[in-house]
Amino acid sequence: MQYDDAEVNTVAESVYKVIELVGTSTDSWEKAAAAAVEKAASSLRDLRIAEVTELDLQIENGLVKAYRAKLKVSFKYED
Repeated sequence: MQYDDAEVNTVAESVYKVIELVGTSTDSWEKAAAAAVEKAASSLRDLRIAEVTELDLQIENGLVKAYRAKLKVSFKYED
């Protein structure tokens, strides 16, 4: 496959950093993931993609205490 110069330059100019976050919620995995993204958005700019990589539960005395979602979140890297 061949790329023209415009395609190569477009790809080369976009760099993203990926970080891992863990969100928690007493209600659901969806709310745990949303909490992680919303918190990250309060201090990071230009969030692009969030990928849920793991779901687990915190258990206490045989009952679910919290839902936890581990995410990889990407944002545009700036110098």
